[in-house]
Amino acid sequence: LQLDPTRPALVLLSRPLGNNPARALPLVGEALPVPAGKKGVYISEAVVDLYGLRPGMDWPALSKSFNPVAHMAQAQAASFFIAGVWRDYARQSGAVVMDRPNYVALTGDTRATDLALWPSEKADLAQLQQAIRALAGADQAGVRGSGSDEGAQSPAGAGAADLEFVSVGAIRERSLRIFDRSFAVTYWLQAVAIGIGLFGVAASFSAQVLARRKEFGLLAHLGLTRRQILAVVAGEGAAWTGVGAAAGVLLGLAVALVLVHVVNPQSFHWTMELRVPAERLLALCAAVVASGTVTAWLAGRAAAGRDAVMAVKEDW
Repeated sequence: LQLDPTRPALVLLSRPLGNNPARALPLVGEALPVPAGKKGVYISEAVVDLYGLRPGMDWPALSKSFNPVAHMAQAQAASFFIAGVWRDYARQSGAVVMDRPNYVALTGDTRATDLALWPSEKADLAQLQQAIRALAGADQAGVRGSGSDEGAQSPAGAGAADLEFVSVGAIRERSLRIFDRSFAVTYWLQAVAIGIGLFGVAASFSAQVLARRKEFGLLAHLGLTRRQILAVVAGEGAAWTGVGAAAGVLLGLAVALVLVHVVNPQSFHWTMELRVPAERLLALCAAVVASGTVTAWLAGRAAAGRDAVMAVKEDW
């Protein structure tokens, strides 16, 4: 639908919504009741940004686009009411969903281009696809046998060869594969950042150990064993890396909030829910703290192994 020449064209979808549109669409908020005499439509988030529309508004431009069709004998004029907003991650230019009975009543078009099936858990998908193809082939043969050129050329008369089957699992697997391939560089950068951080911890504690070798020698004179001195160094490493891990998590969450709630709506015209993978973050923080502790312990071995008398001889 080209409602405005200065804005992108919209995609009109016809789906059976029933009395509970939230079951058929991922709505943002609650659906509004449709006033009497109006037909409810549901717009995607991109339409909200591109056309400045909101739930509860009438849509005269959409009603005007159906006026030429309304002159047909099987159609009637309509006044559209925006009853809700839904999340659509497939069409960035915007989409409008209309209840299928309303669409058929307005246009007289009963054709369908997409069909969703919910097979049982024990159903054989291959056999189900073969049965649907056989049914489509029989329907195509019946249309050709009737001698109706109009039906043979319409999408409704498409044969079995034109059918394309896609399962939800296949779509999800493909989406995750594309996502992982797109963000593979991000994972490598994360690993490089952790490696650089651990190198910095090692360099910092090595410098501190060299600067504090007299302190460690004095601790040895006071009776601390080598193991106890290493425990002190490792404890300091755990404390500093723990502070760094906490600060990194907070900064990462801040960046995630900006990306989800600012960048996505402005760049892609959609929103999404923010879910924090708490278990993965805790595991990563624990791994970083453990690595920092081991790094500090290794850096402190050189100082702890020096002769205590040689370490403090300049203080006598």
